[in-house]
Amino acid sequence: MFDIKWISANPEAFDAALKTRGMEPVSASLISLDDERRAVVAELNAVQERRNASSKLIGQAKAQKDEARAQELMAEVSGLKDKLGELEAREKALTEEIRAALSVIPNLPAEGVPVGEDENDNVPYFRANESEATRPAKPNLGFAAKEHYELGEAMGGMDFETAAKLSGSRFVVLKGQLARLERAIGQFMIDLHVDQHGYTEVVPPYLVRDEAMYGTSQLPKFDGDFFFTAHGDGRLALIPTAEVPLTNFVRESILPEDELPLRFTALTPCFRSEAGSAGRDTRGMLRQHQFNKVEMVSITTPEKSAEEHERMLACAEEVLKRLGIHYRVMQLCTGDMGFGARRTYDIEAWLPGQNTYREISSVSVCGDFQARRMDARYRDANGKPQFVHTLNGSGVAVGRALIAVMENYQNEDGSVTIPEALRPYMGGLEKIGG
Repeated sequence: MFDIKWISANPEAFDAALKTRGMEPVSASLISLDDERRAVVAELNAVQERRNASSKLIGQAKAQKDEARAQELMAEVSGLKDKLGELEAREKALTEEIRAALSVIPNLPAEGVPVGEDENDNVPYFRANESEATRPAKPNLGFAAKEHYELGEAMGGMDFETAAKLSGSRFVVLKGQLARLERAIGQFMIDLHVDQHGYTEVVPPYLVRDEAMYGTSQLPKFDGDFFFTAHGDGRLALIPTAEVPLTNFVRESILPEDELPLRFTALTPCFRSEAGSAGRDTRGMLRQHQFNKVEMVSITTPEKSAEEHERMLACAEEVLKRLGIHYRVMQLCTGDMGFGARRTYDIEAWLPGQNTYREISSVSVCGDFQARRMDARYRDANGKPQFVHTLNGSGVAVGRALIAVMENYQNEDGSVTIPEALRPYMGGLEKIGG
């Protein structure tokens, strides 16, 4: 969400930034609406002043026993009251029209974000003194790699047929050792973020109101991408990511600055309709309607948000380093970033079965974009309320981490070696299947 006053003061910069995200100029229409709204407010104030003044004159006329004048003034006040009602309704309608228009405009990219149209324009990202050599190496399997679903079905632990009978396509049933391995991965990641990265573990609700989805910018733009359930006279959304409840913890609040940053993490199921993904990744677990994910959320000050973004990326990378999974980091271009992001890093894990990299984590800084929608602020050193900055990132997607482990640690006989970091969570098992 944007401040219409800032847009009015910076129309060219606003439109230029939106152009990098593939949008047509909108500042002129927004400013026109706001000019009309302010004109209505000015007229409303003038009518209110006239009404107040005329109301006082009624008392004076009655005190002077001038009934004719009193009746004349009362008729005027009655007419002004009707006029006020009309103006208030018009001001309310214009305010809502402006809010609705602003709510479907994506965040503006941060300085230095590469300009591009799609994923082909994303660029590799390395920190200073970092290179390929600082990340786990690609495995040298020495045989033709299988995809995760081939391995999973062969060992009897990955059942798409039963899932389809129960729920339809894009669901899976995990059984036995694979079910335990998936649980172990989630537990390992949440322990890492809590015990070593300083995040506070949370078990949030998995159903949220529309207001929470609006606050983190899932609604109204992407209403068709989610699952909803009837609730009383309204509905609740099944969370597409724990970012939604975790970020909304600070909605409609003013935080003391010394409490920041707030860092939350949660291991939750996530639910997405995958609208627009027909025909993509139909085999296996890569793109599911239901999946588990460890999410990280940070709430901080504007001065610290860039530093916090780098920290959050490092926390997500550490998961793959400890699992020994080769990966790369890509900085997303303006045309590929999510709706609410100002800057995004994607971590892409190497999958030998597909012979390619696939996204396993997305880490974004949103600036004050979500905070304005949630009215989430902090009180600065001067006692003035300011909007917080919000950040979110996968730490990481559990199902995709399971895929990466299976494909990178597969053996020629169809078994999968358990990474050392996961063995304590697997009762000491070193291998499954085969």
